Amino acid sequence: MKKIKLDKPRSGSQLVLDTLKSLGVDTIFGYPGGAVLPLYDALYDYEGIQHILARHEQGATHEAEGYAKSSGKLGVALVTSGPGATNAVTGIADANADSVPMLVFTGQVATKGIGKDAFQEADIIGITMPITKYNYQIRETEDIPRIITEAVHIATTGRPGPVVIDLPKDISAKEVTVINDTTLVLPSYQPTVDPNAMQLKKIVGVLGKKKRPLILVGGGVNYADAQAEFVAFAEKHQIPVVSSLLGLGAMPVDNPLFLGMGGMHGSYAANMALAETDYLINIGSRFDDRLASKPDLFLKNATVAHIDIDPAEIGKIVKTDLPVVGDAKRALEILLDVASPETNYGKWLAEVQDNAKRAPYSFEAETGVNKPQEVIKLIGEITDGEAIIVTDVGQHQMWAAQWYPYKNSRQLVTSGGLGTMGFGIPAAIGAKLANPDKNVIVFVGDGGFQMTNQELAILNGYGIAIKVILFNNHSLGMVRQWQESFYEERRSQSVFDSEPDFQLLAAAYGLKHDKFLDPKTISDDLKVITENVPMVLEVGISQTEQVYPMVPAGWHNDEMLGVKFNA
Repeated sequence: MKKIKLDKPRSGSQLVLDTLKSLGVDTIFGYPGGAVLPLYDALYDYEGIQHILARHEQGATHEAEGYAKSSGKLGVALVTSGPGATNAVTGIADANADSVPMLVFTGQVATKGIGKDAFQEADIIGITMPITKYNYQIRETEDIPRIITEAVHIATTGRPGPVVIDLPKDISAKEVTVINDTTLVLPSYQPTVDPNAMQLKKIVGVLGKKKRPLILVGGGVNYADAQAEFVAFAEKHQIPVVSSLLGLGAMPVDNPLFLGMGGMHGSYAANMALAETDYLINIGSRFDDRLASKPDLFLKNATVAHIDIDPAEIGKIVKTDLPVVGDAKRALEILLDVASPETNYGKWLAEVQDNAKRAPYSFEAETGVNKPQEVIKLIGEITDGEAIIVTDVGQHQMWAAQWYPYKNSRQLVTSGGLGTMGFGIPAAIGAKLANPDKNVIVFVGDGGFQMTNQELAILNGYGIAIKVILFNNHSLGMVRQWQESFYEERRSQSVFDSEPDFQLLAAAYGLKHDKFLDPKTISDDLKVITENVPMVLEVGISQTEQVYPMVPAGWHNDEMLGVKFNA
């Protein structure tokens, strides 16, 4: 391998920082420990890269995720060996499930100690192999720039995903005067970006033969920054649109073609359209089980076109008639250039839009109790639908998906595939650091809040003005809802009989805080979120509030519970 001479000796740790900086990385989330002390020593007076000191390694990885999901930039986390690395596993798995471009450096014991059960040693390569796009263990200091360059390329191209670099302590401490050539040579990694134009032409051609076409938009459209092209394509052909959870924001919710989110807690209009369509064009969604919980019947009588950057996803869940592998933005650009066939979808559009009017999302008012749906709706009005919304996982996540008026891509930052409680607060921190000029609001339940609230400690120190909306129903709401619906109301370990005083906890972190219990004043109370300071706002809600509509697991999309029709 060709060697490149350096102008002066550099340690492995300095090479790590130099390479990251040259590749455009300016923010790292991390937590120090023995195996990464050489790297943290190099960070001490290094200019051009900001380090954010998390309070837990899981927090660091979720912060890197929020940074990446909301901006499209690479998220970078740095943790130590052994327990530091294993604490990061949940965030790595979460990023893998949601195709998040992330680079995670894990410290490792010195090379002579690897495989000998040294203090704080863990086989992080073996542990993370199933949950990463790729992983490395560096064995030569000279290889650091080459491997980091490769890792960033792999993490950010094709279907994005997390890459782990395991860095032994002696490799990061050693000084070298030459490095290995950093030119990318990856013959076995050539993701297909440019889609097949003939296949795309066929997709448009089928439109002239169908009466009830539908577009399913997934997170791939948001990740490809293809919102403008997507909306133009749907409007050009006047095709109604259903979204996955991660596809929210690809089409503004006030567009008359948009029917809402489909699947388990999707809208009546969206799920009925999925059940009745004769031609589905899926762009950037992987047909996950929350959308298609009964795949043997899902789209059984429909022609299916599927555009995805990952060939492994096409045909994996649903039989595909027109497969296209490639970047969503490039595919949509080509689709827009294809001449439109003669179509008439007037009857179909009237039917799906009538369904939207007949059974919109709804909730029943209760005297003296805040309704979480109303709170989210009010926040949407206060922020004019422009805030970046981050959620934890649970009932509040689904209410946020249903009730916030999304307008933009990358506007919803949530844990989709893995469903990680504890994601919300750290992810909001990352999103705010990536988008300092935007209002970042995180919805979290009292369960998830107690998993990662230690990350609140960094808000004031770094001036991170996120707004935490803590819905407190004194329970694990979604678990409780399933127990009430499917386990004869046996609420086994899903209700919190005692909880900390969250107001005192927020005060301990020096944060602005308040507790809202009165629905009569909630619209005025919530206006505080326009202030540019970090805050924790606790909103008491009913312990029996449910998320509806609901398609129970294993049921077909048109088998919905809790649908309420207008009179």
